[in-house]
Formats: sequence, C-alpha cells, structure tokens
Amino acid sequence: MPDTITATCSALSATDEPLAGTAAQVTGWVCLEFPGAWGRDVLDGTALGLDLARELDARADAAGVRIMFIRRPGRSTAAPDRRTVLLAQSHPARSWCERLEIAYPEDLLDLDLGLVAGRAPGLGTPVTDPVVLVCAHGKRDQCCAVLGRPVAAALAEEFGDVVWECSHTGGHRFAPSQILLPTGYTYGRLTVQQSVEAVRAAARGEVYRTGLRGRSCWDAPAQVAELAVRELVDAPANDLTVHANSIVTHRDGRRWGVELQERELPPRPASCGAAPKPVRSVVATGIRALAP
Repeated sequence: MPDTITATCSALSATDEPLAGTAAQVTGWVCLEFPGAWGRDVLDGTALGLDLARELDARADAAGVRIMFIRRPGRSTAAPDRRTVLLAQSHPARSWCERLEIAYPEDLLDLDLGLVAGRAPGLGTPVTDPVVLVCAHGKRDQCCAVLGRPVAAALAEEFGDVVWECSHTGGHRFAPSQILLPTGYTYGRLTVQQSVEAVRAAARGEVYRTGLRGRSCWDAPAQVAELAVRELVDAPANDLTVHANSIVTHRDGRRWGVELQERELPPRPASCGAAPKPVRSVVATGIRALAP
C-alpha cells in the first residue's frame, strides 16, 4: 500500500510537473459568498438547488464567466445577513474587481453577467486591494482542504477581509492553490510565507514569480509564454499581453517570440483517488526579441 501522505495527488505532481501553464482559463469571475455545505461542484444543485444551479450555469456559460463559492476562513456555516459577491475581469487591458452585497443567492439572477466581460460596469464598489482566493474545497479533493485551509487562515491574519477560502480553482495536484483577483494570477505549492509575499507584491502592482502557474485569461501556451518573458523582464502586472499564444508584447512596445514545446509526462492522478493518466505539459524552449 502506498503511504497515504506521499501518495496524494499534490505530492505525486510535485516530483516532476512544471507549474507554468496550469492555471484554469477564466477571464470573468463571479464569486458568491456561501458558507454552508458545498457539493463536489458548486452548480451541481447541492448548495443552490437544481433549478437555480442550472439557470446560473446556463447564464454563466453564455456570459463566459466562472461562478465560484467563497467563504471566510474557518468552519462557520451560518448564513450571513447579506452575502458578498465579487465580480472581476482578468484581462490586462481591462482588469478590475467590484464588490457588492445581495440578500439571497437567487439575487444573482438580477445581475447581467455579460457585463463582467467588459470594463468595470459599476455594479458594485471598486476593490483596489488584491483579493486572495485560496482553494479549500475538500469535497472536491483532500489536498485542497488539508493544504489550503492553513494558508487561508494565515493570510487572513495578515490581510484581513480580502482573503477568502474558495471552491475548486482547477488543479488540486498543485495545492495549496491560490488566485489573486482581479489579475487572475494563479499560484501553486506556496508556503505560507511565500503566499504572503505574493499578496504583498500584488499590492505593489508587481508579479511574484515563485509558484506562479499563469494568468487565468490566457490558455496554457500563452501562460507559459508570458511567464518565460517575466523571467527576463520585471514588468507590472498589466504591462504584458500575449498574442497568438507565443508573442508577448510589453506596454512600451517591446516584443518577444517564445518557442514552445509540448511534452508528455508519466501518468499521475489529477485528483486524489483518481486513476493515473498521462499529463501533457507545455514548456518554453527559447525566447527571441522581436522588432517593435
């Protein structure tokens, strides 16, 4: 029998799987405060009921946004008098985050989720400090709960109300996993102190590179290309844009072409208890400066 600690999906992944290019591709975020019991999927009907879950799922899909649950670090399940909703857009050309409150989850139906795809719509109060989402979705995978909750608790002591536990972010095997809004920069395998440093850097408009999985608005090749350029260039969070997956442009006009290669890694479980499957990883093999 494999050891129950070393055989977790996160431990197996940490031996050889690169982090770059593993952030879930999400551009628009709708985060609903829901401290009660979560199902395996937030819209499976366990928490919201089937009718509301199906309607929100259809609207989110049409709007191109992702609905997530958030809760304060800790184990309280009491329903709040008013629920916080965080709306965010992660594309560097229009990155923003707003906060509002609703009385009931079904009040989300009163929001035009399509507005999240554009510039800040003014539906709520602008959020200027980085928001921290730490995956603690134990129903989805034990690594998220065991490794994520202590990180969320420590970050909350340091940064207060901008820190939330959140539902599945994509990639249990990179736990502890955290996302910074509005940028969508996603991290994995960070210690508590490294997580603190990542948030401090974001507050300065910088990008902390340790444990960085990618910016959520890009697909995997584009995430890898951006991070490869960030190893060479210190650039504020919203100063780099990726075009055609592998052309990275700086706000000042500089451009780089990044050579990418897909590699197949040995099979491993994507989640604890899942059957091992081969994993394809995108890596940068070269960078060249291009004419502006």
